Amino acid sequence: MPERKDLSRRCFLVTAGAIGAGSFAAVSGVFAQSTEPDARQPEGGRVPTRSFGKTGIEVSSLALGGMFDIPSNQLLLRQALKWGVTYWDTADCYEGGKSELGIGQFFQKNPEARKQVFLVTKSDARDPGGMTTLLERSLERMNTDCIDLYFIHGLRNIKEIDNDTKAWAEKMKKAGKIKLFGFATHSNMEDNMLAAARLGWIDGIMTSYNFRIMRSDKMKSAVEACVKAGIGLTAMKTQGGGSVSTESEAELELAGRFIRQGFTDKQAKLMAVWQNPDIASICSQMPNLTVLMSNIAASLNKTRLSSKDLKLMNRFAMETSSSYCAGCANLCESAVDGGAPICDVMRYLMYYHSYGDRDRARTLFAGLSKTQKERLSSLDFTAAEKRCPQKIHIGRFMKEAVSLLV
Repeated sequence: MPERKDLSRRCFLVTAGAIGAGSFAAVSGVFAQSTEPDARQPEGGRVPTRSFGKTGIEVSSLALGGMFDIPSNQLLLRQALKWGVTYWDTADCYEGGKSELGIGQFFQKNPEARKQVFLVTKSDARDPGGMTTLLERSLERMNTDCIDLYFIHGLRNIKEIDNDTKAWAEKMKKAGKIKLFGFATHSNMEDNMLAAARLGWIDGIMTSYNFRIMRSDKMKSAVEACVKAGIGLTAMKTQGGGSVSTESEAELELAGRFIRQGFTDKQAKLMAVWQNPDIASICSQMPNLTVLMSNIAASLNKTRLSSKDLKLMNRFAMETSSSYCAGCANLCESAVDGGAPICDVMRYLMYYHSYGDRDRARTLFAGLSKTQKERLSSLDFTAAEKRCPQKIHIGRFMKEAVSLLV
């Protein structure tokens, strides 16, 4: 991605927009200061809780995403728990298993903490035998007898689960090894959510959901269907970051407007999601105390974004839509002869550019087959681009991925 020429503008956005770096006003106002980091307390109380669908379970409205080096950040887990972030999310594959091991390390040293945590992990297997193997390993790694919510990881099509999956989930519930079952999805989310609502046996769904996606009629219908079905909803990818930052006057206006109100544009994007009471929790990767404090400050902020704020967000979304993959993989990928993992590659580019997590992006890209990588450079993506509602220059991004991520 070429660097911007307008360095003064970029420096302002980095200063004002980055979670943590630009959150000094909100954080200092919400946390009582102390010379000891562990002694800081949020003045507004603990993170609020919300009902998780019709399960009867209350979860923290802010969830700790576990895709970071948890074994080396045990203090962060203790602080998250102390401040009311009791929904912890991980997966069998995060950090090559170290994420689950880090949580297990914490529970081993703090066994009383397990009762306070709503523990979520995910399976990359789909077949009952593979799921059983991974579940048993997750239980062992995390030093626990039961997972509160067990997800199928990265569901792309509802056909990946069937009656055998349902029977397996019921068996594991009866055995006391899981309490709830569902899936996480960032591809074809709306279709998967609508189908899950019709199934009648899904307890929870984690889905991409942000100021860009939430305004679409299809996502609104999907959320409504899940609520009626009693499914608990967790939002992820809530910043709506694309694979490349497109020049937008609304971006600069957003940053300045929200800073003047006492919070950053990134905190405002979280607050926009929380304004929907049907979203039980926001899962956010918070690898350090600064990000944790910034997100907690946003969760405690009782300010409701105004209609003008939301209109500005919508304008920003429209001005930068061609840089954001909305996850509708069924549209673009089916248009390519022989198929291509367009949606996944766009997500890897998002990790690279928006998250600054280049190692993760390259590791995930390395998981693609040699044939898939070669095809990304040679395929004609014209038909896919014509189908893309976001008008993304897919071919250019696929070539960029091959160049950057190999």
